[in-house]
Amino acid sequence: MKLEDEIKQVKFANDYQRAMLNVVFTANWLEVGISQLLKKYDLSSQQYNVLRILRGSRPNPLNLLDIQERMMDKMSNATRLVEKLRQKELLTRIQCPTNRRKVEIEITDKGMEVLKELDPAMDENDQLLAKKLSQEEVKLLGDLLDRLRD
Repeated sequence: MKLEDEIKQVKFANDYQRAMLNVVFTANWLEVGISQLLKKYDLSSQQYNVLRILRGSRPNPLNLLDIQERMMDKMSNATRLVEKLRQKELLTRIQCPTNRRKVEIEITDKGMEVLKELDPAMDENDQLLAKKLSQEEVKLLGDLLDRLRD
């Protein structure tokens, strides 16, 4: 469906405004789809992102700053996210005995199991792009979005 139909707006100031609104609208649309998948696991997309970051660093622990730097949503409260995941026993948070400011964070086996269960559903969700865009179009889209952030 075209953006104009989705947001019931027929006129934009210019093509740049339409493109910017389309990027924001589409990002939100994709986020809703991902959130629905994660709801079954009582996870937010930000919590999922933290778990994936920790899986990627395994077996090495990360500190809070490392996690924040790698997060998709830079405005997320990483401290709060880590604590919620710790309460769900999906990660451990170990304070260094000699330096209380240093905290090492690692994904648990339970966290790994959750991601293992989620992987097929997330892969299927990624295939949404494959159904609508060719390999060349997906590469171009990624390149254009990278360029937009440069």
